[in-house]
Amino acid sequence: MTGQRPTLLVFCGGMGGSRIENVVASARCAATFDTIETAQSAGIRSAIVVTDDPELHTELPEVEIVVDDGAHHFGRKLNRTLADYSLRSVIYLGGGSVPFLRVEDFVAVVEALEAGKAVTNNRFSSDLVAWGVGERTADAVVGLDRDNSLARAVQESGTELVELPRTVETVFDIDTPTDLAILSVTGFGGERLRTVVREIDLDLDAYRRVLPLFVDRNAQITVAGRVGSHSWQYLERETACRVRVFAEERGMEADGRAASGEARSMIGYFLASAGYARFFDVLSELGDAALIDTRVLLAHECRDARRADRFLSDARRWSEIEDEYLRDLTMAANDASIPVLLGGHSLVSGGLMALNEFAWQQSEAGLLPDR
Repeated sequence: MTGQRPTLLVFCGGMGGSRIENVVASARCAATFDTIETAQSAGIRSAIVVTDDPELHTELPEVEIVVDDGAHHFGRKLNRTLADYSLRSVIYLGGGSVPFLRVEDFVAVVEALEAGKAVTNNRFSSDLVAWGVGERTADAVVGLDRDNSLARAVQESGTELVELPRTVETVFDIDTPTDLAILSVTGFGGERLRTVVREIDLDLDAYRRVLPLFVDRNAQITVAGRVGSHSWQYLERETACRVRVFAEERGMEADGRAASGEARSMIGYFLASAGYARFFDVLSELGDAALIDTRVLLAHECRDARRADRFLSDARRWSEIEDEYLRDLTMAANDASIPVLLGGHSLVSGGLMALNEFAWQQSEAGLLPDR
């Protein structure tokens, strides 16, 4: 690799639409600029933000905002941006990804780049990818529809790829209202992000009811969805409670199984057989709370629920959901006798980690209420 300092390249767009989608989009953009400021503190001065929002702006220096107002294709736009700016060393981030990343994390990424390696937070579903750009890697990324396959494309081009340690800083990202609820409960994140989150009206009761369970040896939590091995290991190490895990369909988006209709879920089969009320009755017998990645259930049912409906489900606003399956599921979750958190992959990964870490902080400070 050359001695060129890396450029931080962030794609922050494609999230607007309904009111609830716009809320998530605003939080992702706020987190993006918090992250750029952290990167600049680590010596990464230059940043490019590609967005579909013509009103996006920032007071940060050396940040260029590029408005992409045409038909967007991730790989082609990435390849064109690399060429247009003659970039040779890049740290790519999806908007709203890894909002807790620290200065020392960026320093570690730069050191790996200087050693000729590529870096990612997750080789199977990447949100952060840093690499030295060459002809082979440029050609490898042009056909990608989404950024979660970017790390594997860079690796397959012949570059040695290393993963950052799986921590709440490298795993948590902002994809859904569930993530905003977790941020609201914990107060985690940078100044811009916290300002946006404070203005959002979310139902946080179930999240607050879950917190004491993490530090209670007599409690049990059920976690279902795309739960990776790092999450299992984290739960074993860092929680006092017992955890029942149903891990299914990890990588279904990156591998195309969700889009092709091939995704299958044991939880989904049981839900269809037992019905909503019985399903949540059984969950209450299995544990004191449940965290459910609903995207696996939707993929199992081949339901192409619009993003606004998925977000409304995460926010527990069942009466506004158009998709019948998701509306009934969300209503039944709200009526369950135990707290049930619904969300996407981040809920059963970084979100779970953030809730647990906050619970321990509150417990050690004597601020956590009893169950």
